[in-house]
Amino acid sequence: MEKNIENGTENIAENEVKQMITHPVEFNFNGKSGEFFKIWIVNILLSILTLGIYSAWAKVRTNRYFQANTEIDNHSFSYLATPLQILKGRIIAVILFGSYYLVSMISPIAGMVIMGCLLLAMPWLICASLRFKMRMTSYRNVRFDFTGQYGEAFLNFLVFPVISVFTLYLLFPYALKRMDQFIVNHTRYGDRPFKAELCTTTYYMTSIVTAVMGIAIFGLFALVIGMSATDMQAEAAEGMQWMTILIFAAYVLVFSFIQAFYITQIRNHIFASTELEDIATFKSNFTFSSLAVIQLTNMLALLCTLGLAFPWVKIRMMNYTVNRTEVHMNDNKEQVFDIISENDSAISEEVADVFDVDVALV
Repeated sequence: MEKNIENGTENIAENEVKQMITHPVEFNFNGKSGEFFKIWIVNILLSILTLGIYSAWAKVRTNRYFQANTEIDNHSFSYLATPLQILKGRIIAVILFGSYYLVSMISPIAGMVIMGCLLLAMPWLICASLRFKMRMTSYRNVRFDFTGQYGEAFLNFLVFPVISVFTLYLLFPYALKRMDQFIVNHTRYGDRPFKAELCTTTYYMTSIVTAVMGIAIFGLFALVIGMSATDMQAEAAEGMQWMTILIFAAYVLVFSFIQAFYITQIRNHIFASTELEDIATFKSNFTFSSLAVIQLTNMLALLCTLGLAFPWVKIRMMNYTVNRTEVHMNDNKEQVFDIISENDSAISEEVADVFDVDVALV
């Protein structure tokens, strides 16, 4: 009897160990710049010809292309939203925005009241938008989900950022950490939750280095620009043109470098700290130098081609992201069940887009 109990206990322990053993799986992106350029240019032309109506179909085509060409363990993702869902949401969002604009012109006070209401609604918009995006994404016929609620979102996206202002932004890295952890810990794949234990120290150290880096680079450019300004005083008009170019170049360079550093540190930390319960672990291998070069050259490509390089930039960035992301899965991936209902609306996502309310992980 005792031996049977011991054997049973050992078997349970062995099963638990097996569940935790993961192995790397292939993570590939098969999209091509030429293919996406054709989709992108047709989307733009038809959206213009239909006065924006086709943009709903354009969004669905683009998302389906990228998700269908993203594969983990030889299985691709699927985008489930329909153009009519997106179109209905956009129509309502535009009507709401137009109403707000007209009311603001007639009565600025009423406009401020509406803006205050929108601010209070922002946490709900964030949760509803993330919920729609997740539920419209599936892998192996199992959909993702987001379970965050208004109260916790209100605390993380409004209360802590506002408090950080009164602490001279000393609390802001902690607020950023809470936002990211809120998103990860309320995301699910079928009936399995994602879990992350993020480190506040990492956010503070990254924020401090980012701030110092930005100040140092801006200071260096200010010194160079100041020295150049003295030589340009003789020819004021030409001097102003060069000054404008130098200031713009400084902004692009600083933005590329500090954003690349922050994204690299935080993304790598989030992925290393996240697991999909009993299913998968993750690793991000972004590096500061490679990401900075890609972001800088992407900006230059867009400027030099007047935006025509957008498909190439989009595909290039996706390739970089996938090639520097590792996914480790165990054999329990077959035991995940889809528990999401079919009734989903795109209204909240489109309202959030129109009013410029968006949030995502780095």
